[in-house]
Amino acid sequence: MKEQKKPPYGIIAILFTGAFVAIFNQTLLNIALPSIMIDFGIEASTAQWLVTAYMLVNGILIPASAYLIQRYSNRSIFIVAMSLFALGTLMAATAPVFSVLLAGRMVQAAGAALMMPLLMNVMLAAFPIEKRGSAMGFFGLVMVVAPAIGPTLSGFIVEHYSWRVLFWIVLPVALIPLALGIFKLKNLTFQDRNISLDTRSLILSTLGFGGILYGFSSAGTMGWTDPTVMATIAVGIISLVIFVFRQLKLDEPLLQIRIYKYPMFALSSAISVVVSMSMFSAMILMPIYIQTIKGISPIESGLLMLPGALVMGAMSPITGRLFDRFGAKVLAIPGLAIVVLTTYMFSQLSLDSSFLNIMLIYTLRMFGISMVMMPVMTNGLNTLPMKSYPHGTAINNTLQQVAGAVGSAFLISIMNARTETAAKDLAASGTNPADILNLAMLDGINFSFFVSTFIALVALALALFIKKPVRPATEAEKEIVYKQKEVTE
Repeated sequence: MKEQKKPPYGIIAILFTGAFVAIFNQTLLNIALPSIMIDFGIEASTAQWLVTAYMLVNGILIPASAYLIQRYSNRSIFIVAMSLFALGTLMAATAPVFSVLLAGRMVQAAGAALMMPLLMNVMLAAFPIEKRGSAMGFFGLVMVVAPAIGPTLSGFIVEHYSWRVLFWIVLPVALIPLALGIFKLKNLTFQDRNISLDTRSLILSTLGFGGILYGFSSAGTMGWTDPTVMATIAVGIISLVIFVFRQLKLDEPLLQIRIYKYPMFALSSAISVVVSMSMFSAMILMPIYIQTIKGISPIESGLLMLPGALVMGAMSPITGRLFDRFGAKVLAIPGLAIVVLTTYMFSQLSLDSSFLNIMLIYTLRMFGISMVMMPVMTNGLNTLPMKSYPHGTAINNTLQQVAGAVGSAFLISIMNARTETAAKDLAASGTNPADILNLAMLDGINFSFFVSTFIALVALALALFIKKPVRPATEAEKEIVYKQKEVTE
């Protein structure tokens, strides 16, 4: 055991690079789907599985990450994760048929799912609590900038080259951190070789989170009354209820649900879920508005959202430092007030709203969110004892996936229902038939943003109860933070 005088920035940089390329890849194919449909001669519902399957694999594997991080070294997990990601990328780039492309995306997702929880746990272990906000702020930069660049770069490449180029660009970027991980990465986390995996919990977790994610993701396109949607949501909810009760009985649960006894972790988790649901309103509804109603090209729509994401990324390190100094509450309340205001402003969109006006509101909204997500999440994790970090990060990442799927489906359903009602009213009022579709869809989008405003208000109300937690760490745990286990496996 060697004394660690300062955080191992070189090791963290390797993990950052791997996480960046994994998150960057998540949004890379969204704009490329039409080109893939043409190349393989498939329907939109089939092509959508490239996005849905990626999300499902993430939702299934992230809950298991708590066990894996406790059982195996961060070096072993990183090498396996990046190897899977690189293999999946190669499969996708060379796919002769759609099924191979889909399999490649799922293999990619298996590797990417482990990267975020792994990096968060290493960050929590490597930095003392008084410097953790700044560290997690830089982590937030990776979370925000990577998915923001994806659609913009994808739009440019697909417009000029084959969609396969997307994967050929990602492959070398994935191989570099893999090579560095093999030769340079040291272990920073501690393993419990005696911990066992409860296979029943893993099966219930897969059915629970997988069923909910698939059901809610499909509801937006297939409808809530579709038998498959209803069945998968029902199976998901029942499995998840059984899963929770089982975790409370086990001595070594797959996910330690008991960490919700820490009030600030429970509160931060609730705020993160609500903010994620509200945040997805802009991510889902804005492309529909600017591409379908405004007629803006996909690459221009990516550019419209890029400044907001870059501002959010630039603010992450700054909010991290402010969090270390002032705490989460001072940031979360004004940040959520901005989110509420800008979400309401989006509920007042018109056919004549200018490109610049939309971009400014979206950018301001991202600025507000940057003051909330990472500070609130870090505040909750700081409550936990060190042994619970893997469970806290796994629960947070899983709930964000579920909140995104549920929020998206909920808001799209509201938009569709309102659009249908508005179309009937416009037709009855004698509106020009050529204008009915756009006007009705605009009304649906505005109403969805109006509902999303109230969702954001719930998060703002919860933020009033945030307190700076006192982490219940033992002296032994405090010493572990500054030590590094140098075992190469």
